[in-house]
Amino acid sequence: MPDPLQNSAQDSSPADADAPVHLFEVAFEVCNQVGGIYTVIKTKIPHIIEHYGDEYTLIGPYYADAAALEFEETGPDRDWMRTLADKIPGLHMGRWLVTGRPRVILIDTSMYRERISDFRFFLWKDHGIDTASNMEADLDEAILFGFATSELFELIQSITTDASLPVKRVAHFHEWQVGIPVIRNGRSRRPIPTVFTTHATILGRYIASNRSDFYEVLDSIDADAEAAGYNIFPRFGIERAAAHSATIFTSVSHITGREAKALLGRAPDEVLPNGIQITRFQAMHEFQNLHMKYKERIHDFVMGHFFPSYTFDLNRTLYFFISGRYEYKNKGFDLFIEAMHELNQRLKKRTNPPTIVSFIITKAAIKNVNVTALENQARFDDMRTLCEDIQSQMGSALLTAAAHGHIPALNELLSEESEVRLRRSIQAFRSKLLPRIVTHDPVHDAEDAILRHIRHRQLFNQADDPVKVVFHPDFLSAHSPLLQLDYDEFVRGCHMGIFPGYYEPWGYTPLECVASGIPAVTSDLAGFGSYAMENIMLSRSQG
Repeated sequence: MPDPLQNSAQDSSPADADAPVHLFEVAFEVCNQVGGIYTVIKTKIPHIIEHYGDEYTLIGPYYADAAALEFEETGPDRDWMRTLADKIPGLHMGRWLVTGRPRVILIDTSMYRERISDFRFFLWKDHGIDTASNMEADLDEAILFGFATSELFELIQSITTDASLPVKRVAHFHEWQVGIPVIRNGRSRRPIPTVFTTHATILGRYIASNRSDFYEVLDSIDADAEAAGYNIFPRFGIERAAAHSATIFTSVSHITGREAKALLGRAPDEVLPNGIQITRFQAMHEFQNLHMKYKERIHDFVMGHFFPSYTFDLNRTLYFFISGRYEYKNKGFDLFIEAMHELNQRLKKRTNPPTIVSFIITKAAIKNVNVTALENQARFDDMRTLCEDIQSQMGSALLTAAAHGHIPALNELLSEESEVRLRRSIQAFRSKLLPRIVTHDPVHDAEDAILRHIRHRQLFNQADDPVKVVFHPDFLSAHSPLLQLDYDEFVRGCHMGIFPGYYEPWGYTPLECVASGIPAVTSDLAGFGSYAMENIMLSRSQG
């Protein structure tokens, strides 16, 4: 990559050519999991720290709920940070609770909300971006965070004599939500060299989700007209201006680079494919053991979810899944459901087919965990606890009998009281209802695209359906009362990930599957799929 410091407005000379550089990295997903950018940043942190050491600071918005899980507030740990804390309201300084524990500054945008009208005015007056017709909350957040961050960098660049902050500085920004500081930087008296990375264009997301010929017509699209038609012109304007204002403009794949050139009017200076922190997946000979371990955990959920209604052979059951941001067509949820419907029809024609449990994992608007799904898991947990107690009692009775030289019958080991308790537990576990296709109560049940498609294809989890469907509209967590697994653990326990994305600028999900030793299906329209096709010497017959 060209050195963004070469054209910097900051003073430099051959004498300080090897001087340290402080890297600032700015994104909405710092300490705030929303989508793939969270993974991009989180997984590269150890390598960034290896290169920059303590001269690395992440900047993002402050959201109390997310920060409570991932952020440790320690206050300023350098003089320049104390200067910022004294002069700028709403700053939370500390460490991100991930590998490497990088320094983080989170900005509470609520402290700036009364200035939103002024910020909108300056965005129009200084940059020609009219936001009057769009009052959506996500745009307001981007404007508030953008101007607050601009003021932050203006103050940072005014600090020229503080030995705790190197004179050389670079700021890396991810996506349109943090594009305003890149645009405003050009008006600064002391501009900082900037890198702006697009992981997907805002306009591309909209068009691709509504047109099946997006890539065929890409070079002939009237970007301004399309942005106005989708009522996203302010966001599109911010993204385009940031791409043109940045010292260095990058994208994550050649597919996205082509899209950026056509829609934003600037080709990336560099294409930087997303990487993955491979050390967290390294298990070598443990791959199979980990798969068995986490598959058993998925078995537990499946028994709790399906077995109250009917049972099937878990030894002849496969677990497939799709996951990603809730973009129904772009991420391929529509094709996944169609594929499961077709597979269900084909397997029904076979004698004694295997069972396929297909999971759909994404984040949707939900009210809460469904009560029935929760009760089923609770009853299954109660049954397991009871069985463990009975197992312990029977073990003691068996040992006593063996010590007497006697091999007891089963009814001698199981006390009458235990048998009654077990029968009651089994009876309480049974249900006449079909297993639910969704684990939570969606806010918009009737309008949810995934649920509508599942219902259209009548994938209702009937007993004679070889293919079962479980729609889990929330992030996975080991602390969940349902699937008590983190995402990485869940992936290891499955048999295949399926990601037929139509619009996927990179695509971490298949990469994570492969790194976990799990087969994955992806698309050559995805950045990772395209990269694999171009760089891995495999014939089509090899996969």
